[in-house]
Amino acid sequence: MPTRRRGEIREEAILLAAMSLLAEVGYDQLTIEDIAKRASASKATIYRRWSGKADLVATAVRRYAGTPVTTPAGATNLRDDLMAVLLELRASLTGQDSALILGLLIAMRRDSDLAHTVRRHVLDHKREVFATVLARAVARGEVPGTIDHTLLAEISSAALLSRLLITGEPLDDLFLRQLVDAVLLPMLNHQLDQR
Repeated sequence: MPTRRRGEIREEAILLAAMSLLAEVGYDQLTIEDIAKRASASKATIYRRWSGKADLVATAVRRYAGTPVTTPAGATNLRDDLMAVLLELRASLTGQDSALILGLLIAMRRDSDLAHTVRRHVLDHKREVFATVLARAVARGEVPGTIDHTLLAEISSAALLSRLLITGEPLDDLFLRQLVDAVLLPMLNHQLDQR
């Protein structure tokens, strides 16, 4: 078997071991030694690829804890683009283990390395999708180029996580439409009015 292929298989085994242990014992109790043991790999192999536990966990979460959010194709207006992004965010979140998400959020509050790494690898990606959606809206003349995409991403993520982890209310299409029509679009209009 070629070396590169063997390396890919080894990486997958390490990342899957990290995800399963993360779900079983939580981030605080997770160790590189336990991951290596479960993946039948050496700690040296892990440290050659990742700088530490936070980097490894962020890679594993990004790859295996839900589908990546992509920029929607074919939308002809901002509202449709926002709905498409929210549908993908919902699919990504509901495809993940809620206990795993909650455990990561708690661990991020206590571990600044983990927080930084997860933000860089996972959250920044979602912000970029919203930035692309707004750039397309600017190109269509729907909004000026001064609109801030980060607040849009934060509000969207917070609303979805609240329903998923706190209230338990449905993350259905009706909720997503209400979020777009009653919160996101008015917020963008408010930003326009404040300029």
